[in-house]
This record gives sequence, structure tokens and C-alpha cells, in this order.
Amino acid sequence: MFEQQPQHVRRFLWLIGGGALLLALALLSVAGRPPEWTPAINPLDDTLIPVDDPSPPHFTPGTLTRRPADAIQPAPLPAPYTLRWRAGVGIPDGDPSYFDWPVDRPGWYLTWSTNHRTESLFWGLTSRTVMDLPPAFLGMEFTPMVRMKNGRLYPDTQTLHELARNHRGLTWLIGNEPDVRWQDNTPPEVYAVAYHRAYTAIKSADPTAQIAIGGVSQVTPLRLAYLDRVWDFYQSLYGAPMPVDVWNMHAFVLREERGGWGVNIPPGFYIDHRGELWEIDEHDNLTLVETQVRDMRQWMAAHGQQEKPLWITEYGILMPATYGFDAARVIAFMEGSFDLFQSLRDPTTGLAEDDYRLVQRWNWYSARDSRYPTGNLFDNYGRSTPVGDAYWAYLQKGDP
Repeated sequence: MFEQQPQHVRRFLWLIGGGALLLALALLSVAGRPPEWTPAINPLDDTLIPVDDPSPPHFTPGTLTRRPADAIQPAPLPAPYTLRWRAGVGIPDGDPSYFDWPVDRPGWYLTWSTNHRTESLFWGLTSRTVMDLPPAFLGMEFTPMVRMKNGRLYPDTQTLHELARNHRGLTWLIGNEPDVRWQDNTPPEVYAVAYHRAYTAIKSADPTAQIAIGGVSQVTPLRLAYLDRVWDFYQSLYGAPMPVDVWNMHAFVLREERGGWGVNIPPGFYIDHRGELWEIDEHDNLTLVETQVRDMRQWMAAHGQQEKPLWITEYGILMPATYGFDAARVIAFMEGSFDLFQSLRDPTTGLAEDDYRLVQRWNWYSARDSRYPTGNLFDNYGRSTPVGDAYWAYLQKGDP
């Protein structure tokens, strides 16, 4: 019957049949992927600072516009273990082109996401996932972060596999403060499983990728107990030590108590007890920051992880100027922390290939945050602030 039709009719039928087959395959592909958690505004009451916590959450104002490429001075990617390579910045607005970067700029950045988007192909019948990476002239390395909520990954494992296959050699951060209920809010045992799923998806696509554990909000006995449970459960479930290429921490100084300001009690800890009850005036205490770094390195050494790098992927000043944290105080803390991270060494816990330094890279919070602006490097027009000016001046001095 088909062979008896005129040639143009047969061609038309083949076209219709082929289109229907492609549509069916696309529908099967979509149907076969389980829904995944997508980040949204968190309804939980964020009480990082004691009173007058600003609202609404972070947003990008209309005054902030993307600079054309020729408006940003080009800079090379820094060599490993140089000052620019070590010093990074978080960009809540997601795109570095919003800002007037000087030549002496941070060598890496993160956006608390993978910067991915979906492109339609073949008139919407299928699609591909694309990661937006910085242009080479920017001279800043992008570090993607996988998010989760109670262990549910975003992006999902199939998307992670695709992204890693197409963008090789990146360092991936798995989670953001899983120990904080209004961040990734994941109990330690659930985090161990989520980490394994993300690690497997990325490494199977790109064995050259480096995988970093999600940074806990601060390093205290309570947060180290969280890491102990992650480590022990992973070992018991998978029969091998947790594979971590880069160890990661945050270095804030906040309170740990249920119902109080600060970072609360980690999910999965049901005993109503308290951790460190630091006060507002200790928020910029560099001695407490140093103690956190040393405690983290001690924990790493005790778990056979001394020969791994340690990154601090978020720290800074969250308290507002009305609490006494004016620009001069913020700058003193920032410059002091840079000095501290470069100088901390210990042959019993540090990284041998980095002259036994305890910290390899650090990331200042932040380029610009509308909710916690005290440490902003740029204003709402993308221009450098006094804190930003001090950052660039520090980098201009170069390596010690």
C-alpha cells in the first residue's frame, strides 16, 4: 500500500513518521527524569544577625548593568599558589560582568550555583544543558557549586554528568552549608549519600574533575561532630573512605543555639543543646578564625587527609555598620585575614607541596549583597567601594 503511493506522498509520510518518532523520544527522555529540587526563596526565618535582619532577600537592582567586554581590563589567569590564585570572591548577583574589575582582581569566584541553563534544539524536541563560563580575558576561574535540600540535588545527576562531560577540569563544590537549616539543610547521613551521587555523576563524566565537600558554616566542635557523622556513615555504607579531592570550610563567627541568632543547630542533631555562644563583638575576631582553621586541619590529619588542599569558600563580615562594623573595621579584618591565611603553616597538619600552609584558597563574602552589604566590594552601580579598594590594593602588592 505504501509503495503504491506517489513519491511526494511517501516523502511526506516519512517526514511525519520521523517527526513523531523524535517527539516520542523527547517525551520519553523528559518523562524518564525524576523531578529535582530547584532553589527558591527560603520561607524559614533567617536570623544570622540578632535584630533588624534586613529584608527582602538579595536581589539585583536595575542600576546594576552588565559591562561590555571592552570596558573590563583584561587579566591573565593566575598561576597556582600565587596571591591572586589564592584570593577569591563570592558573586551573589551571578555575573562578574556587572562590576568594574581592576587588573589586580581575585583569581576565582563562585555564584552558589553551576551557572547552567537549558538550550532548546530541533524546535524544542530536545535540549542541551550549557554552563556559562567567564570569558578568558577576565582572568577569573569559575567554581561551580551543586546545591541540595535535604539531600535532593540540584542540578540532578544526569545534568551534572552532562555538564562535567562538556566542561572538563573544573573544581566542583558539593553543597553549601548543609549544616544550616536555611541553606542546604541536610542531615549528615543524608549528605553522605547525596555527596556520593554527585561525586559519581561528575567523576564518571570527567575523571580530571576535582570534587570538594560542602563547607560547613564554621568549624566548631558541633560542626566537626557533623563532619564525623558524614565521614563515618559514608565509610559504613560504601565500604571505603569518603573520596574528597578538596576539603572546604566556611569561617564565620556566629552563635550556635536553637532559636537564637547565628547558625542554629545542624539538621539531624535532635538533642536540645548549644554550641559556641560567640558574641557580636567577636564576629571579626581573627584568633577565633585561626582556631577554626587549625581545628579543621587537625581533623583532616586525624582522618588521613593532610595531603589534601583546604579552601575557605565563604567568610567575611555579615554584621551591619550600626553594630560597630564600619568600613575601617571591615578592611582591618579583611587585610588581617589575608595575612593570616598566607602565613599559617604547620608541618604536622599543613599541605607539604604548599610549604605546609594550612589554607590554600579563600573566598571573601562578597562582591555585592543587597541583604548583607557590610563587606561589599562594589556598590549598586558596580563601582568599587572602600572595601573593594583595599582588596585591590592588597592584591597589587603581590606575593610576599
